[in-house]
Amino acid sequence: MRVGVVGLGRMGGNMAVRLMREGHEVVAFSRTPETVARIAEKGAIGAASLEDLVGKLEPPRIVWTMVPAGDPTEQMLLRLSGLLDPGDVLVDGGNSNYKDSKRRADDLGKLGIRFLDSGTSGGIWGLENGYCIMVGGDREAFELAEPVFKTLAPEGGYMHTGPAGSGHFVKMVHNGIEYGMLAAYGEGFEILKSSEYDLDLTEVAGIWRYGSVVRSWLLELLHDALEKDPGLESVRGWVDDSGEGRWTVLTAIEEGVPAPVTALALFARFASRQDESFAAKTIAALRNEFGGHAVKKED
Repeated sequence: MRVGVVGLGRMGGNMAVRLMREGHEVVAFSRTPETVARIAEKGAIGAASLEDLVGKLEPPRIVWTMVPAGDPTEQMLLRLSGLLDPGDVLVDGGNSNYKDSKRRADDLGKLGIRFLDSGTSGGIWGLENGYCIMVGGDREAFELAEPVFKTLAPEGGYMHTGPAGSGHFVKMVHNGIEYGMLAAYGEGFEILKSSEYDLDLTEVAGIWRYGSVVRSWLLELLHDALEKDPGLESVRGWVDDSGEGRWTVLTAIEEGVPAPVTALALFARFASRQDESFAAKTIAALRNEFGGHAVKKED
C-alpha cells in the first residue's frame, strides 16, 4: 500500500520506517527538506511540498499526519483539505483534543474527505515494539486504512474505537492513567530513597520486574534509567504536560466522575515547575503568625 506521511519527527519518522520495513510505499513530507532527504535515503519517496505529496498518491489517498496538536495540526489539516479529493482518507495520529477531532471530522466530511482520529502510543520505542493504535471515525475508512494500522501495531494492538473523536478520547484517558502510574512510581521510589535503609534502587526496580504485582513496561524503563544514572543526578525534577492529563481531568468534571489520582498527578506536575511555592510561603507565614512556628528565611 502507498501512504503519505506528513511530519517526520521522533514518532512520524519511525512510523514511516516501520511501514517501509513491511513493504508499504511511503511518500514523505516535512517542512525541513533535510529531514525528507534523510527518510528518502531509507527508501521513502520524498515530497517537496504537500501538493507534491498528494500528487504522488493514487485515489483513494491515505495521508497520515503526525504533527504537534493544536494550531499546527489545525493548519495542516486545513491545507490538506484543499488538496485532497472526496473519498480520500486523512488520519490525525497526534494527540489532538477529541472535541477538535469531532469538529474536524464534520468539517472534512462536508468536503467528502474521510477523517480518522488515531490515538497513538509507543513513543520512541514504537519502531521496534510497535504502536498501540486507537482509531475513531468512519468504519469504511478505517477498513481502507487498516493495513497501515496492522503494520504499525504489534499483534492485537489496534482497534476501531467507534465514531469520530473516540480514538483521541481513548488515548486521552490512556494518558491520564499514565499520569497516575508515573506519580505512584515517583512517590514510591522517593520514599525508598529517603528511608533509613541504604537501598540499591536499581536492584529494587530490577527485581520488581519479575513476579511483582507492580511490574510494567514503565518499571522496566525506570530500571534502565537508574542503571544509567543511579541517583538521577543528571535529571532535573521539572515535569511538563502535553495536555491530555488536563483534558482527562476536565472530562471527569464534566461527566461527574471522581478522578482524584489523575487530578493530583496533574497538579504534582505543576508543582514540579516551581522554584519556590508562594502557597508554601503563605502556609509557613500563617503557622508563624498563629503558633509562633519557626520560619526559614531566604538567603
